Amino acid sequence: MTDSKVALITGASSGIGHATALRLARQGHHVVLGARRTDRLAALAGTIRDAGGSADTHRLDVTDAKNVTAFVDTAVDRHGRIDVIINNAGIGPLSRLDSLLTDEWNQMIDVNVRGLLNGIAAALPHFQRLGAGHFITIASVGAHEVMPTGAVYCATKYAAWAITEGLRLEVDPSIRVTTISPGIVESEIADSITEPETKEIIRAFRESPISADAIAAAIAYAIGQPSDVDVNEIVIRPTTQR
Repeated sequence: MTDSKVALITGASSGIGHATALRLARQGHHVVLGARRTDRLAALAGTIRDAGGSADTHRLDVTDAKNVTAFVDTAVDRHGRIDVIINNAGIGPLSRLDSLLTDEWNQMIDVNVRGLLNGIAAALPHFQRLGAGHFITIASVGAHEVMPTGAVYCATKYAAWAITEGLRLEVDPSIRVTTISPGIVESEIADSITEPETKEIIRAFRESPISADAIAAAIAYAIGQPSDVDVNEIVIRPTTQR
């Protein structure tokens, strides 16, 4: 078993974040759960504790830099350190550009890009002080390809990939950096689509997803490597997705 770590997870109330919290807690790690839906966080933390695991919860809006800093600093104050931050929070209200849903574009930029930057800014000083740490970014196969209705979403996920790769190149080698790029996964991300035609297209496209736990397993693999091994990137998709 890997040494116990303090792992922070944004967007922990559902999907990949929820599955990752359960898997890491089962492996003996302490998880710090952040999301806006505190009722779901409380239920998840209760499930973890009932199974013998350890979890804290924190109401978190990743677009609020001060809130993200408080999320990280509170964990450090409580546990003396943090070992991993999983920047998972993301949204994907896909639409055609000519629909001009500019508020949704800006929301994706705020959550998927600024939210990631806020997580990096909050955790990096602690990792530098400790001389160790692990950043994990949940990007998407959309970081590597563009599809109709996905121009802005894919742009934000490419930005997430580029920011994380730049971080990897800049930080001391004692700080590990991993990008996970999932394909079609069971999640609520499609629920945010407001454009009816796009919603139907994406619903059909998502008929054969893999489980969120498949992504959690990839995250756990990266975390569990020896300290001198840095898993830089994993692209994981259903066998049916090309």
